[in-house]
Amino acid sequence: MTQNNDKLTPAAFGKVAVLLGGRSSEREVSLMSGQGVLNALRAQGVDAHAFDPAEKDLCALKTEGFARCFIALHGRHGEDGTVQGALELLGIPYTGSGVMASSMAMDKIMTKRIWRFEGLPTPDWRMVASVADTQAAFAALGSPMIVKPAREGSTIGLTKVTSAEQCAQAYALAARYDPEVLCEEFIAGDETTCPVLGTGAAAQALPLIRIVAPDGNYDYQNKYFTDTTQYHCPSGLPPQEEEAIQRMVEKAYRTLGCRGWARADVMIRASDRKPFLLEINTSPGMTGHSLVPMAARAQCISYEALCLQLLATATLDSAAATS
Repeated sequence: MTQNNDKLTPAAFGKVAVLLGGRSSEREVSLMSGQGVLNALRAQGVDAHAFDPAEKDLCALKTEGFARCFIALHGRHGEDGTVQGALELLGIPYTGSGVMASSMAMDKIMTKRIWRFEGLPTPDWRMVASVADTQAAFAALGSPMIVKPAREGSTIGLTKVTSAEQCAQAYALAARYDPEVLCEEFIAGDETTCPVLGTGAAAQALPLIRIVAPDGNYDYQNKYFTDTTQYHCPSGLPPQEEEAIQRMVEKAYRTLGCRGWARADVMIRASDRKPFLLEINTSPGMTGHSLVPMAARAQCISYEALCLQLLATATLDSAAATS
């Protein structure tokens, strides 16, 4: 069953695996996302089962008769193209972007190179391989500067550097998670995120969410485990500004070849209201604090309906190319 079909009944999906957990640094969040998706699918009559790749070999998906997978994995080996490649070989349709788009989107440096080539705005950056490189990047990009692993999510390993003396510690932290470290110009202004649903020309952005975190620090703790971060949806931005960002995000999504769903993070520079693309997540969170369900609700799409809609888009690269 490799064809996209949003009219399938829950029973027609067959036996569904919700992939959750995994071995990445985002395992804890993935377990929460996956449990939410699992409960939502079961509540609608889908024969859904939890499947943790850290505890069971992926080959069991085939031997146990799973017809499709909902990927609720985050980070490495979940949204970087590796599990997608395994599912391609097994011939089991899955949600979200395919192998190449997942791999490129997970690599923040590659993503920025592609967006820059396509004329899409993204903060200036340097790829660094040492403390000395980080200090040179700080001199070039100015203060503050963001230092982060090139292929991690959920702000893991990220430091906001405001002095040259912080560069060594910031580089060491980021390098613990990835040998490729990204130094990025800091954009001061409104922090927003914009989910996208669909594929190709049919892909459409959902309403923007404007994020106001305590002291402007939208870190791992404030993302998932506190209730003090404010999420504004409707965003409160001027309609023409929001619409322009939505069109920009749709182009960024299509440029990378994303499909199914994703969520792009955008900063709006306070000085001139220019938006900058930071990164795109091809397997966004689905926890109680997650942002795609929040934007979907603003479009009158419930969490349960969203999960079912996403499951209906499960496909393989080969099928997507011919559909």
